[in-house]
Amino acid sequence: MSSSNRPGLLGRLLRRAESLSRGAVWFGGALTLACVFLICFDVLARKFFGFTTGGADELSGYVFAISTSWALAFVVLQRANVRVDVLYQHLPVRLSAILDWLSLVALGVFMVFLTYHASSVAQTSWIRHAAANTPLATPLWVPQGLWVLGLLWMCVVLALMLIRASVALVTGDLATVRALCGVRSAEEEAEEEAIAGERMVRGEAA
Repeated sequence: MSSSNRPGLLGRLLRRAESLSRGAVWFGGALTLACVFLICFDVLARKFFGFTTGGADELSGYVFAISTSWALAFVVLQRANVRVDVLYQHLPVRLSAILDWLSLVALGVFMVFLTYHASSVAQTSWIRHAAANTPLATPLWVPQGLWVLGLLWMCVVLALMLIRASVALVTGDLATVRALCGVRSAEEEAEEEAIAGERMVRGEAA
């Protein structure tokens, strides 16, 4: 495949990755809401009926870790990760693009190290048949494995973004580099808020 076709292929892969990441975020949100309802039921049952379901706090901890790891990819695809841009917004466009690329590299290196050690933790739990010291006695490799899968997905998405950004940087497509991994400007954030407001108004009007 020629180099001219690679950005198109990478763009399609990134769009597919964004769709999957969005679905993961919705699923994580649904799990979080389920935990909220479980905790509310547990509190009310303990208060008025004198019994408890047990394990609500434990399950909510697992859900928080899993939903957070699976949300990371969507956050970076939306450029919602925090970056200090005091000097960034005053730099030349090419230098800003290089810094955007370097920030993606740094994030990728960090995620690889984090995922490696997280995988080691989950593997140890699997080998030792470790279980939580709770009434549920949850096999720890189950929540840890789901947590690691979210981190692995983040690494896959970062790899796709890094390849796409590298191709764009080499070919001089600085606009793509900025759109892919640059810091969102105040204008972009204001525009997104305006679009979200319009959608809310249309929903209320409907």
